Amino acid sequence: MSPRVPALLASALALAAPSIALAQPGGAGGGAGGGTSGLFWIGLVIALVIGLILLIIVFNFLNLYIQALFSNAHIGLIDMIGMRLRKVDLRTVVYSRIRAKKSGMDIPTSAIETHYLAGGRVPNVISAMIAARGARIELPWNIATAIDLAGRDILDAVNTSVNPKVIDCPNPDGPRATIDAVAKDGIQLRAKARVTVRTNIARLVGGATEETIIARVGQGIVSTIGSAHDHKSVLENPDEISKKVMLSGLDAGTAFEILSIDIADIDVGDNIGAKLQADQANADKQRFQAEAEKRRSMALALEQENRASIEENKAKLVLAEAEVPAAIAEAFRSGRLGIMDYYRLKNLQADTSMRQSIAGDSGDARPEPKR
Repeated sequence: MSPRVPALLASALALAAPSIALAQPGGAGGGAGGGTSGLFWIGLVIALVIGLILLIIVFNFLNLYIQALFSNAHIGLIDMIGMRLRKVDLRTVVYSRIRAKKSGMDIPTSAIETHYLAGGRVPNVISAMIAARGARIELPWNIATAIDLAGRDILDAVNTSVNPKVIDCPNPDGPRATIDAVAKDGIQLRAKARVTVRTNIARLVGGATEETIIARVGQGIVSTIGSAHDHKSVLENPDEISKKVMLSGLDAGTAFEILSIDIADIDVGDNIGAKLQADQANADKQRFQAEAEKRRSMALALEQENRASIEENKAKLVLAEAEVPAAIAEAFRSGRLGIMDYYRLKNLQADTSMRQSIAGDSGDARPEPKR
């Protein structure tokens, strides 16, 4: 039992001692028998109440106190009362300290309580430290609590460090089932990889997660296949992919250490090079067709412009011919044109019209030249 409990009992009895002394025969005020008797009973009741309260407190924590005492993980009753007042789960703290003590780790009660009040998972941290100690992995209390408060599962990290974990690349729950890459000959290859990792405790706080490992491994596989001369060389030696990716240092800045990268499956996909060439040819065809259509449209527009110009010139000719009779009349009035000159002009016009008519008829009668 804690040495503080007898001290509290002694203090309570000391408070009740004056009242008990007054009730004794021959004490001060012994002549007043009725008054001293009342004080005696009052003091006795106070002492009994205080003793009862102390007994309740003792029995309330007695089970946990005895467990901690016989486990060589002593926790004082006063400390237990203080933890109860601070809303701390006594069983969690006591059992965690007992487990740590039995595993050879002397973790102060105040440190366990502080981590509990900070919102940490105390049993998880203790289990992780026990597992790390058994596996001879250095894991101090401050680092374990920091990892736990950072939101990482410290127990799972220690288990992964002891028992390496296999990560599928790409993630089976992701949008793509394979890592697709194209070799230099244009043939697509579809690969699946399995990455064996273990936790690096020193880089667990602030280190990248599994998603980063998956992304980097996928990038390395795509780069390695893309640099291959043809797809046949990749199919013949898939282990070359693993070797080149492993040499890239993909685990830098992550919370894991990559132990191996194994190509689980690799298949031949589509002929991406042929598809790209066909798409390019189709695009060139459409581009040339668009250019030809552009030139045709420009020719049609030019033809329409020429036709409009011809019609404009015909209109000007008609306007000019309309001025001829007025000019002839003006020549008659001024005497610059005689009647015989007029008839010769009419004969010339008739002869020209006849020649044009004959030329037009003969032109229509000529056979069309062969093409």
